[in-house]
Amino acid sequence: MGVKVKPAARRNARQFALQAIYTWQIAKGNVADIEAQFLAADKYEEEDEHQKTEPLLRDPETDVAYFRTLFSGVALSHQELDSKMRPYLSRPLQDLDDMEHALLRLAMYELIKCDDVPYKVVINEAIELAKRFGAEDSHKFVNGVLDKAYPRLR
Repeated sequence: MGVKVKPAARRNARQFALQAIYTWQIAKGNVADIEAQFLAADKYEEEDEHQKTEPLLRDPETDVAYFRTLFSGVALSHQELDSKMRPYLSRPLQDLDDMEHALLRLAMYELIKCDDVPYKVVINEAIELAKRFGAEDSHKFVNGVLDKAYPRLR
């Protein structure tokens, strides 16, 4: 039997992966450099007040390996992910908000490449991330896209 991963550890990994994907999309930087910045950032942010309630990437409560898998996987396969999501979008890809685009790439990656994660978990986690980081109604848009996409991707 495989190692049991805590759902919270994966949830934290998704949050950090989303932020790293967003950073990568905006900055168009090197994936390894952005990953290193995220891994090093915790060392300097511990004193920050909001960090008392926010998870840290290097905490045991975060699945760092899953963060790396998601971030590097999305970066390496972003063109494939974009082409697979395109048929389910109600607007052109270039009109997506940067956070929505990052979130949809993340969720599409999990739907396509992470068979161990049930599709309902992928969709629910994406909705929660959209509520937290996206625009006001972006969770509805993300839900609609993923609901249409998952039957054809799994």
